[in-house]
Amino acid sequence: MTHLRSERPRRDQTDSVSKGKGRSSMFVPTLIMAGIALVLVGIGYHRGQGQHIVGMKCGLRLTVEVLPLLLFAFIVAGMIQTLVSREALARWVGGQSGLSGILIGTVAGGLCPGGPYVSLPIVASLLKVGASTGVMVAFLTSWSLWAVSRIPMEVGILGWKFTLVRLASTFFFPPIAGLIAQKMTQG
Repeated sequence: MTHLRSERPRRDQTDSVSKGKGRSSMFVPTLIMAGIALVLVGIGYHRGQGQHIVGMKCGLRLTVEVLPLLLFAFIVAGMIQTLVSREALARWVGGQSGLSGILIGTVAGGLCPGGPYVSLPIVASLLKVGASTGVMVAFLTSWSLWAVSRIPMEVGILGWKFTLVRLASTFFFPPIAGLIAQKMTQG
């Protein structure tokens, strides 16, 4: 049991992660979203046809469907912040990783499953621990354009020809976007 205790992260390490700017940076967007939600519920209520109830039921159903995925995505994001060393991160996807880091971000983004509830928390946590903006732009661009997990459905609905044309026409965008973002943020 004492061996396990010695493996725990130091208190200052976990406190710095939990006291980061994540809490304060989410306050304003939360207030804005709450305001929009209240206005829309009010509009639905004033229409007098029960649309506010139907809308809130739809929102609750969506919450139940998405909440487990969201919970695990945030756990992954938190674990990345605690388990990935800054040295390894800097070497692989930090500001000095150059084109190889952008290519790593591009491939990882294309392979990342799920929607924005998965990818955005991962990107946020990687940025907090030192990933470069260019690499994370390549990651998100690749995630949205390539989405390997979406390809089987795309082929099934739109066919091989369309899918191959779409992939070929977007192939170079993620690394290019990453390089542009890297240039823009390198002062």
